[in-house]
Amino acid sequence: MNKIYRYGLGLLLLISVKVQAQNPVIEAIIQEANENSQLETLAHELMDGIGPRLVGSPQMQKAHDWAVSQYQGWGITARNEQWGEWKGWERGITHIDMVAPWTRSLSGMQLAWSPASPKGGVVGEVVMIPDLADSIAFQKWLPSVKGKYVMISAPQLTGRPDYNWEKWAKEGSLDKIKEAQSQLDAEWTNRISRTGLNRRTLPEALENAGAVGILTSYWSRAFGANKIFSASTKKIPTVDISLEDYGMLFRLVESGKKPQINLNAQSKETGIQPTFNTIAEIKGTERPDEYVMLSAHFDSWDGGTGATDNGTGTILMMEVMRVLKKVYPNPKRTILVGHWGSEEQGLNGSRAFVEDHPEMMDKIQVLFNQDNGTGRVANLSGQGFVDSYEYLGRWLNKVPRTITSEIETTFPGNPGGGGSDYASFVAAGVPAFNLSSLSWDYSTQTWHTNMDTYDKIVFDDVRSNVILAAIMVYMACEEPEMVSREKRIPLNFRTGEPTEWPSPRSPNRKGGMD
Repeated sequence: MNKIYRYGLGLLLLISVKVQAQNPVIEAIIQEANENSQLETLAHELMDGIGPRLVGSPQMQKAHDWAVSQYQGWGITARNEQWGEWKGWERGITHIDMVAPWTRSLSGMQLAWSPASPKGGVVGEVVMIPDLADSIAFQKWLPSVKGKYVMISAPQLTGRPDYNWEKWAKEGSLDKIKEAQSQLDAEWTNRISRTGLNRRTLPEALENAGAVGILTSYWSRAFGANKIFSASTKKIPTVDISLEDYGMLFRLVESGKKPQINLNAQSKETGIQPTFNTIAEIKGTERPDEYVMLSAHFDSWDGGTGATDNGTGTILMMEVMRVLKKVYPNPKRTILVGHWGSEEQGLNGSRAFVEDHPEMMDKIQVLFNQDNGTGRVANLSGQGFVDSYEYLGRWLNKVPRTITSEIETTFPGNPGGGGSDYASFVAAGVPAFNLSSLSWDYSTQTWHTNMDTYDKIVFDDVRSNVILAAIMVYMACEEPEMVSREKRIPLNFRTGEPTEWPSPRSPNRKGGMD
């Protein structure tokens, strides 16, 4: 590198750091976030103390009440705002024991909204969907499932993720097993297809024929991680079993050894429950009817404790509010945070807020959302707002370079149509931006899995995100005028023709009641 250029760059960085240090609010934000962080305490209280936050569950309501109490303890006004109702369900124990041909406790759990077993569980033989010629043959076989547990997922040939094979295997071994797995998956898909049913209707047919439980296994392609979603059965339990134990059962069935399990899955329906968003605010002094918003969904699936999806986004936004209340208690604009319910079922909480508060949409300066995991912010898109580079660039320049140096930006970008709650606001024309995180193997290790727990949180990264978000909010509050909302209509990459800006969508306000 040229010495003059190197000197000039160093001088610019020095000037940048000096400018930042001369702003007492920014300096105080950095100091408070680093020296008096409450992130570990918040994470413990939320993930360990309350647990997962499935919409309609008692833990979800406890989390809403806890957040309001936390905010009030910091002197921040907060409320729970009802937007709908959901089928109530409370998870109980799941014990799965193989009792023949030998005894072993298996690893697994019931899916969300699964019906319960009879008290104490039921012993039954494990069978799989057979390879039959067509739906007529399937209907003839169907009565044989009475009193049995039925496996409906394809097994995995290996529990080792690709990276582990790439590190240790002989050349060609990974390709060989990938090809074998691909063939097995295709054959299993064809097997299910020939029943004349699909993954949704098959469990219903099995339970109506007298099966005592449905066994699935949805591997997330990481050691020990399975994705845990919802059951479609109405009368019998559906459980997800770990890759290792499901594979063992499958092989035993396939070899004719007729394994038996005792499944004791306890849960209970709790009736129709109200669903909420938790809203907190620090009132503005000069422009109280203009808003700078923070956003994170509060709910989770309940395979783990919802630590990185979206416990980290939740505690990030709570900590930003705490820090700002302490060092910037009289913002020019009102700072508002939304902790949304039922994001996992279709952005329902944030869509409800947009629909219920149309008068606010033109008064939101910007919104910052965080959702996808524990990592430090690595990507920022302008979401199709033409002038986003100008104001986001200026604000980012006030954040320490140690935090922003690795952030990749795309301006103006294209509007997000879904994926997380910022999209609900983009559709309403609000400059809403997603603080997208570094992976930390999020998609395989923790996203919707049984492994999404407190120990996966990288607190140093979350602390960096607190500083970033707090400074961006401060700068947005101080901005003399409302920022530009001029949009770039995205083009269809196939035709080159303009498409349409995303349209606001109504939420599902009565969930799980079919």
